Amino acid sequence: MFKSRKSIKLSSFDRFFLFFNDMILLGALLLVLYPVIYIISSSLSSPIAVASGRVVLFPVEFSLRGFKAVFEYRDIVNGFSNTIFYTITGTLINLTMTILAAYPLSRRRMPGKGIIMFLFTFTMIFSGGLIPNYMLNSNLGLLNTRLVMIIPNAISIFNMIIARTFFESNIPEELVEAAQIDGCDHMRFLLKMVLPLSKPIIAVLALYYSVGHWNAYFDAFIYLNNKVLFPLQIILREILVLNSIDSSAIVDPVLATSRQGMADLLKFSLIVVSSLPFMFIYPFVSKHFVKGALTGAIKG
Repeated sequence: MFKSRKSIKLSSFDRFFLFFNDMILLGALLLVLYPVIYIISSSLSSPIAVASGRVVLFPVEFSLRGFKAVFEYRDIVNGFSNTIFYTITGTLINLTMTILAAYPLSRRRMPGKGIIMFLFTFTMIFSGGLIPNYMLNSNLGLLNTRLVMIIPNAISIFNMIIARTFFESNIPEELVEAAQIDGCDHMRFLLKMVLPLSKPIIAVLALYYSVGHWNAYFDAFIYLNNKVLFPLQIILREILVLNSIDSSAIVDPVLATSRQGMADLLKFSLIVVSSLPFMFIYPFVSKHFVKGALTGAIKG
C-alpha cells in the first residue's frame, strides 16, 4: 500500500525546500493580490484620501462618490449595453462556428481534412494586415455597424484547434459508428451526443471568447466612429482622457487636491466597474476550466 503524504518522513532539505517554495508562492500571491485590493479600497474612499495617498490597504473615509460619478455619464449605460450585446451575440456566434469547424475536422474519415487544416493554420501565421482588413470591411459595408465587432472575429483558429483536439480525445470513432448504425446522422449526433459530452471545452471557449469581446478595444477604435455604437472600453478611455487633470495648473492647493483626487477616484471606480462582471462569472466556469483546457491542448 502507498503511504500517505503525511506519513512520509521528510529530510531537512525537503522541509527547507517546501518552506522556501511556500514563501515564494506567498510573495507572488501578495504581488498579485495587493493591487486588486488597493484599487477596490481606493474606489470606496473619498477623493481627498485618494489624492493625499492615505489609502494603503483599507478604504479611508468610505464613499461611493466614484461610482456615482461613473454612472452620471449617460454614455456609460450605452457602452455597457453595447458591450453586453457584443459579448453575448459574439460569443454565441464564436461557439457555433468553432464547433461546426472543429467537430468535422476531428473525424479521421473526413475527406480533405489535411488541406482544410493547412488553410486554417496558414491564417494564423500570415494575415493581410490592418489596411486590407479595413478595406475589406469597408467594401462589405460593415464599417460603423454592430456587425463589424462580431463577423470579422467569428472564429479563432487557436480555439478551434483546442476544440478539435478535445473532440478527437473524448469522442471515439466507435461511438460515431454505433450512432450511425442506429440511423443517427452527423448533425443529430453533434447535438445529442457531442455537445452534452463537451461541456468542459464549451465552458473554456465561452470564457475565452467572452473575455475577448468584453475587452474589445482596437477594432472599435479603428472601425467605429458613431458614438452610439461604442463599447464600454472606448467610453472608459474617453472618460479617463477627459478627466486627466493637471493639478499644478490650479492655484488653490485644496481645490487642486480635491480635483485630482476626484479624477483618480473616477479612474479606480471605472476599473472596478469594468471588471466586476467577469469576477462574478469566473467562479462558475472555473470548475470546467482546467479539465477542458488541458484535455483540449495536450491530448490527441
